[in-house]
Amino acid sequence: MTRTPSLFARALALLFFIVPVTAVAQQSLSWEQVKAQFEANNPSLKADALNIDEMRAQEITAFLRPNPQFTLSEDGTQIAPHNGAWTPLRGTYETPNLSYLHERQHKRELRLESAKEGTQISASQHDDLKRTMEFTLRAAFVDTLQAKSVLDLARADLEYYDHIIHISRDRFNAGDIAQIDIDRIELQRVQYESEIQTALVNLRTAKIQLLTLLNDRTPVEQFDVQGAFDFSEDLKSLDDFRQVAIDSRPDLRAALQSIQQSETNHKLAIANGSTDPTFGAWYTHNSSNNNPNGIDTLGLSVTVPLRVFDRNQGEKKRTLIDIDRNRQASQAARAQVFSDVDSAYAQIESSVALLKPYKARYKDQSTRVRDTVTYSYEHGGASLIDMLQAQSDYRQLQLAYLQLIGSYLTAAGQLNLAVGREVIP
Repeated sequence: MTRTPSLFARALALLFFIVPVTAVAQQSLSWEQVKAQFEANNPSLKADALNIDEMRAQEITAFLRPNPQFTLSEDGTQIAPHNGAWTPLRGTYETPNLSYLHERQHKRELRLESAKEGTQISASQHDDLKRTMEFTLRAAFVDTLQAKSVLDLARADLEYYDHIIHISRDRFNAGDIAQIDIDRIELQRVQYESEIQTALVNLRTAKIQLLTLLNDRTPVEQFDVQGAFDFSEDLKSLDDFRQVAIDSRPDLRAALQSIQQSETNHKLAIANGSTDPTFGAWYTHNSSNNNPNGIDTLGLSVTVPLRVFDRNQGEKKRTLIDIDRNRQASQAARAQVFSDVDSAYAQIESSVALLKPYKARYKDQSTRVRDTVTYSYEHGGASLIDMLQAQSDYRQLQLAYLQLIGSYLTAAGQLNLAVGREVIP
């Protein structure tokens, strides 16, 4: 008797076929997802972030008070017999001593302030590392999008060329063209196949670079990105980008913070040149003292270093020079910011100027010329050379347009890098 599979068995079989397909589903990430994964997983970025935690730990050390000093001493122990009797502990007395160094001129507070400013500088330097690495990440993302677009173009070209081959075979069968012509047309197909393979290799290479930056072990075949591969004609003025860069560039912020820290360090150097007294107190129990009221005594002391020769003169002068050095460095950083923004802005302006006529005229014209010549060739009104030339011109122009889009997006990433934050998505 034939048994009908149960509902559970059929569901289990369905799950068996569904799970493998889901497991190998391609992972497609947007730019925001790529950036978030990069910030969470990149080992170089995470290692540099730990430097900020180390600087915060140094803030604790900077604000610690000096440890008190405890000394226990004994004296008066008998080392030889006295009047024929040897009682070594009878005259021994103990003296516990406690002393503490008192720091003046707000040394602890200045050390803490300098340490906190060092933490701020480290945080700004970390943001600057993130800025430069995100430029590399965006370049890899753009390379992947461009490789995908070039691959789609190569496949579309091959599909269209197969249509031309089909037309040519119909004409050959009708006796309109010779065998040598159909052979020449079919031989041209290998070039389209080669372009597809080159595009596949370029796409795979771009994905591998992107996965490396993401510290992702996803197989290349299961990884993909998505995003608009296009340009925008809207561009703010150069002065707007300059102002955003002055407000946002982390390396410039770190340079300004270094001036503030050097000024604090100079104050600390002056404070370190001041005298710090050491206060001490001790207690003594002396049972052999001739003074009956002096058996238990308490002593106090103040130790004051005489800053005759060393008044921290060298460190005072060094920190004063360091203030001027950091001011000059901040001016150089500011000039570099303007240079970076101006160069990136000029590059993106040039890319937009080249892309506008391509989008407005040349792309459609190349398509119209190719289709018209192909139609004319199909009906015997155009030569084989004209048809092949029209197809070649179309391919070159469409590829040039995609390369210009890639150049524009790279220039946009360069402008984002120069400004210090994402101003062109």
